[in-house]
Amino acid sequence: MSSIDKVRSISVWIFIIPFISVNTCLLIVTNFHQLLEPGIPINPTFPYFDGGVSISRTVRDFPLYLIFKPAMFITSYLLILYWLNTKNIINHFHKNYINKRKIVFFGIASAVLLTLHSIFLGIKFDNDLYKLFRRVVMLSFIIFELIAQAYLIKFFYETRHKINDHININYLKTKRILITFLIIISIITLPFLPFDNFKFLKHAIEWNVFLGVITFYLLTYLMWKKNTTL
Repeated sequence: MSSIDKVRSISVWIFIIPFISVNTCLLIVTNFHQLLEPGIPINPTFPYFDGGVSISRTVRDFPLYLIFKPAMFITSYLLILYWLNTKNIINHFHKNYINKRKIVFFGIASAVLLTLHSIFLGIKFDNDLYKLFRRVVMLSFIIFELIAQAYLIKFFYETRHKINDHININYLKTKRILITFLIIISIITLPFLPFDNFKFLKHAIEWNVFLGVITFYLLTYLMWKKNTTL
């Protein structure tokens, strides 16, 4: 199985597993209150639009983290495989590519940060430093993901004359638009993170950035053509 086929297979699961796990938790926490501990239920909300609840608030309590944590551990493992196979693809088309190490470093580091976030999620410890640590880990995961993806898009465009026969260029263009949008939104949102006045807006942005980050991998699956060998 070629690295491209592996990347296609892995990337679609990187989209499916987080999407199903997070939205299953959302469905349970807003509609099946009898399954939850007292005090957990949340009013019906569609946080992608109204920002009625954060992702961490949705998934951090029992039994919801029993769905979310294993899904994130699997996703982290798949992310590592994805970036290692992406390294093989880069080596094939441009072995001495200057940004190759940055792509692999930020990609794998994002997977490690996602694992750390999942480990500490649901552990209740009333300490401001601990709360700050969790927020920094989650923010760093998003930043590292966006950096790795941006560098990868840059590589695709710099070598598109070599990979043109292996990809659907329209999906590559869509990936560039998506990652540009996510970076802009993240930069605009960053100064507002310490303030509670914009809680609902920040929650809505959080859900949509999450969706955008995993959609990048769905577009990867669609971008590479089937049965492409290296």
